[in-house]
Amino acid sequence: MRCAIVSDIHSNLAAFRAVLAHAEQQGGYETIWCLGDVVGYGPRPNECVDLLRGHPHVCVAGNHDWAAVGKLDLGHFNDDAAIAALWTRKVLRQDIRRYLLSLPIVRVEEEFTLAHGSPREPIWEYLTSATRAAASLESFQTRFCLVGHTHIPIVFRCQTVGGCCVTDPLEERTSLIAEPSRLIINPGSVGQPRDEDPRASYAILDTVRPELQHYRVEYDIASVQEEIYDADLPPFLAERLSHGW
Repeated sequence: MRCAIVSDIHSNLAAFRAVLAHAEQQGGYETIWCLGDVVGYGPRPNECVDLLRGHPHVCVAGNHDWAAVGKLDLGHFNDDAAIAALWTRKVLRQDIRRYLLSLPIVRVEEEFTLAHGSPREPIWEYLTSATRAAASLESFQTRFCLVGHTHIPIVFRCQTVGGCCVTDPLEERTSLIAEPSRLIINPGSVGQPRDEDPRASYAILDTVRPELQHYRVEYDIASVQEEIYDADLPPFLAERLSHGW
C-alpha cells in the first residue's frame, strides 16, 4: 500500500493541492494518513477538510483542530494563533465541525502509530529532542510512530534495548526493511513549514518495499498570502510563509 503522509496543512489549500498533485506524479497513493492540524492559521479551512475527506484517509486530531471546535482554551495560544482560531470557529461549516470533533487523538495503522504531538501527549507535546522521543517510547507499541506539530521534518532512531534515541534530519529516502531501531518520524508541514524552507513538506510511505520517501513541493505562496490579507488574519501568518518559519 502507498500512503501519502501529511501533517499541519493549516488551512493552506494551495499547498495541500500541490502536495497531492505531486504525490500523483510519484506513482500515486491509495490513502492519506493525516497527522492533524488540518485547520488553523490559514484562510481555507473548510476547503482543506473537504479535500481530505474526498480521498480514502485516516486522520488524528491536532491542537488547532481542537481549538477550532472549542475543545482547547485559547490561552495556550500566542496572539496570532488565537485570532486565527477564533476566525476559523466563525467560518467553519457545521459538518466540518462535526468531522473535527470526531477525530481520535491516536490511531494505529499496521506497524505505525499516528499522533499529532507525541504518543505520550498527542495534542500538545512537541518532540524537539532525543530525550523527549525516548520518553515517548513506552506510550506506543508499534515499530514506527508518525507525528507532526513541530512543522520540522526529522527522524528519531531509538534503540529497542535501553531506549536511547538519536536525532537525524529526515532524508529523501528512509528504508524500513532492515531498520533495527524503533523510529519516530515527522514528515514536516504541508501548509506552514518552519525549517527555513518555504516549500510544502510531506512523505509517501510504501508499506510493501517498505520505505518512506520525503518530498518538498513548491506552490503559489503569494496567492495564499493574498487570501490571508483578504480574510483580515494577522499579517505575520502570511509573511512567514515566504521564509519557512
